[in-house]
Amino acid sequence: MPLTKSLSIAIIDSNPALGSRKHIPNDSIPDPRVSTVTPATLSHFKDIGAWEYIKKHSHAFFDKMQVWDYTGLGYTRYNAKDVGREILGCVVENKVLQSSLLSRLQDAGVGERIYPAKLTSMSLQSHFPSAVDMLDIETSNYSSRTSGDPKRHGCLAKLDLSDGNTLYTKLVVGADGAKSSVRKIAGLKTTGWNYSQHAVICTVKHATENHCAWQRFLPSGPIALLPIGDTYSNIVWTMTPHEASNHKSMHEDDFVKAINHALDYGYGPHPHSNLGFIDKFSWLAGGAISSMKESFEVPPKIDQLVSERMAFPLSLMHAHEYASHRVVLIGDAAHAVHPLAGQGVNLGFGDAICLSNIIAEGILVGSDIGELSLLKKYEKERKMANLTMMAILDGFQKAFSVDLGPINLLRAAAFHGAQYIGPLKRNIISYATGEQKWPLFG
Repeated sequence: MPLTKSLSIAIIDSNPALGSRKHIPNDSIPDPRVSTVTPATLSHFKDIGAWEYIKKHSHAFFDKMQVWDYTGLGYTRYNAKDVGREILGCVVENKVLQSSLLSRLQDAGVGERIYPAKLTSMSLQSHFPSAVDMLDIETSNYSSRTSGDPKRHGCLAKLDLSDGNTLYTKLVVGADGAKSSVRKIAGLKTTGWNYSQHAVICTVKHATENHCAWQRFLPSGPIALLPIGDTYSNIVWTMTPHEASNHKSMHEDDFVKAINHALDYGYGPHPHSNLGFIDKFSWLAGGAISSMKESFEVPPKIDQLVSERMAFPLSLMHAHEYASHRVVLIGDAAHAVHPLAGQGVNLGFGDAICLSNIIAEGILVGSDIGELSLLKKYEKERKMANLTMMAILDGFQKAFSVDLGPINLLRAAAFHGAQYIGPLKRNIISYATGEQKWPLFG
């Protein structure tokens, strides 16, 4: 039994769907709000028993990926076989992830309670609450089964909720998104900027089943076509706010034509393979791998829009600190990234895995799980990994936002390198799938 299973948990979330455990029908049209989870994240789901819940619902594995530029100067294809794997990732609806993880938690019998409310205030209390508050302490991580005498741990975090409840806890985990109330109330500062871009998302249907993730960089931002099961795919199209408004309101038939235009010959020609590169620079190729000789392919033609179109602004944000006494941030509450590589949710799950391990280590040696010195271990481990990925994604966003001759040639060189240099291709795949912690070196 994991050491953290002995803790009592309170979940504070005003989302009404959280407590309903509403059945998700498998024959319904996939929701446009999806996440692309890496093999490393999938492995964690299996370790904690959540995959048994997720796999009952709609999801789609993909074993190939194609990325190209609207200039037609280059492309790269990735294949799971390049690194001896069966898949590169899996696309899952967000509501399926949320429902499955919650069901796993509830069925594990860890004694969680759900409060359908909002956090209104938070403070540190130096005195131990009276006996009438003991139930709240038991509910929110102050379990006598693991804590011993609570007075020896000093102050607690006091949480006041919008429904009138008051909770006391040794640790508050802020997992409440980029506009985190926990982060704001705790006074944890951030740095970031807006990209002056919006992402338009929707679900589309095509004639053939799709097992490839497609991404094309356009003048206003990338468009991605991600498989979500059967003949459905998910669209994530980055563009200017004005363009997003127009594409949300245009007629459905015109919108489908715009998608096909963006994924095919629109804005520029198809790129061509350059197998001569392998012959000329065989000393760089590092041994042939399957995708090096794969030609450019045209994505499936979209036949129909089958969901509503949603749009949201894009930005980068990073908290200066992930932890303060009795408070810690994970996921988008600590960092928000551009969606062009689908890495945001995986960074968040990486945070959760790391924090769980750090808490377990603390319990093992009898530490207070809300002690700042313990939480700073988590911050140190995750901050550099998150900043590295954020820098890469921000660099991509900026590099592909410029339409200038010399920059276009550099992008073409980058595509050729990623396509035809074997060791580089393997490193990119291993890093993007979470199998390798750092880029370009293991």
